[in-house]
Amino acid sequence: MFLVLLLLVLIAVVTAVGLAGHGASVLGSRRARGRAARAPLHALAAFAGAAAVAMYAWGLLLVAGAEMSSSDGGAGSAPAPPCRMPGYEERALHVVGRSVSFLPLGFVCETSDGGDYSSDDVPGYVNPAVAVLALSAAASAVAAGYATELRARAEARDGGR
Repeated sequence: MFLVLLLLVLIAVVTAVGLAGHGASVLGSRRARGRAARAPLHALAAFAGAAAVAMYAWGLLLVAGAEMSSSDGGAGSAPAPPCRMPGYEERALHVVGRSVSFLPLGFVCETSDGGDYSSDDVPGYVNPAVAVLALSAAASAVAAGYATELRARAEARDGGR
């Protein structure tokens, strides 16, 4: 599982860099193409997408660290160290398993009574930040497409006269 998490981190980082590069190239070449109205929205979508993917990669890296520390074994490894959080000492005595949650990101400790709780290895700001940035990227992409459509309709209307 640890290697899968690291592979996902690598893919996310490459994707974030690619999106940021795309956003920079859109802003750099907007004058050459004459698409001034669409370019800022298009670039904003790429930058927000890059930020969302980078934040998700950060969360994945934290989950990978929790997974690595929980699979060490040896003395003191039960319950898993990420499950031994302040305020959960009593619950930690009943931990029977662990899992990784990808949406929302988290390291989940499973208890013998069928319940579970997330460790605090992934800070509380990561999942909301990923959601807000991803929604911003999607909204900007839709707005860029809408602006392009409006411009094409206006040009067709003006060219038909």
